[in-house]
Amino acid sequence: MGYEKQFLQNLIAMQSVGSAPEEGFPYGRKSKEVLDFFLEEAASQNMRCHITDNKAGYVEFGPEDSEKLFAMVCHLDVVPAGDGWVSDPFTLTVKDGKYFGRGIIDDKGPAAACFFAMRRLMAEGFEPKTRVRLILGTDEERTCSCIECYADKEEIPTFAITPDAEFPVIYAEKGILNVKIYSDRPSKIEANAGSATNMVPAGAQLTTGGVTYKASGVTAHASRPELGINAVYRLIEVLHNAGSDIKQSPLFTYIERELYGKEAGEYTGCRLSDESGRITANPAIICCSADGESLVTDIRYPVTADKDSIVSYMAGRAASYGLSVCETNHMPPLYKEKNTSGIKLLTDIWNSHMANYSGYRPEYAKQYSKPLAIGGGTYARHLPNTIAFGLQAPWQTDQCHQANESLSISDFEEDINVIREAIVRLTDVI
Repeated sequence: MGYEKQFLQNLIAMQSVGSAPEEGFPYGRKSKEVLDFFLEEAASQNMRCHITDNKAGYVEFGPEDSEKLFAMVCHLDVVPAGDGWVSDPFTLTVKDGKYFGRGIIDDKGPAAACFFAMRRLMAEGFEPKTRVRLILGTDEERTCSCIECYADKEEIPTFAITPDAEFPVIYAEKGILNVKIYSDRPSKIEANAGSATNMVPAGAQLTTGGVTYKASGVTAHASRPELGINAVYRLIEVLHNAGSDIKQSPLFTYIERELYGKEAGEYTGCRLSDESGRITANPAIICCSADGESLVTDIRYPVTADKDSIVSYMAGRAASYGLSVCETNHMPPLYKEKNTSGIKLLTDIWNSHMANYSGYRPEYAKQYSKPLAIGGGTYARHLPNTIAFGLQAPWQTDQCHQANESLSISDFEEDINVIREAIVRLTDVI
């Protein structure tokens, strides 16, 4: 087995889902272990390596005396596997010309593609004008504090890309807002759903009067909830069909009357649509027990919308059910001018490689040739001079956070070629 495939197998096998902090392991042991593994491999390939507060690290090559730095920024943590896999999510499985495994798209595969591009260029004797650095975070799926730590303590790149989105180039990212609707009063039911705010919940259940009701959905990334089926809404349907009375639960009464069957713009009070798109919302995590009732919803709002107005509107609606509202996480939107030299160069690189990606059609050359806005969040919000670039073709089905996450093997090889060209061309001009 070749070095690259073995490396990818070992990387996917590491179950680097964030967990509770321990001494020396700010995001849990698995997150630190995957970072150590990556840096040890890079060191064996004669790259310079460094780790920052056990939260982030980097691997680098190029002239050490160069004042300029080109960087690629990836993360090694992954979301929980979730349900619905037909193969072991933490075993790199090859089937029908594809790689399957949690993280192959988001974001271990792109991190490996960057590493392989660097390794191949070094083997070819390529001598860049600037240093080339691959920065690796370990808690992107929860807080991004890993890359914020890097930005606070390490060198800011002259120019950087984060291959944690899709092509062509991402010039705008919606705001990300997590809102918790809750009551501290003991619940008369028991219920739970979801495992991560940025995933459409694939399972939900509720117990009342000694009877348990269950519902299944289809997971998807919270930025594209329409690609999944939310088990919370399915549970409402199950309860309706069973004739179960949920009025004893303020939270489920709120969900039934305010969320179920309604568009996100209606129950968030944000009907604005701009060039970044409309607001989306994902009721993600439910917990009802003797300790109270709570629902955390992941909201992606347009770049020109007002976050405080959304929270205020939802608080007003929740109050009529005796529920409180608090903001548990917020990442402001990102907007960059589309006509900068860096964005133009990256767009040109994408256009020259577009036809090599699986599923390409001639009409895509015009349809997907310009920078775009997304609902997802990337490290570009947290590290100056950084922009999201690839690596998923925009016409392909979004694989992020979904069961059976997969990537065409030929597309993976093309990813390496794209990153390789980005390194060569950008280190020549920044």
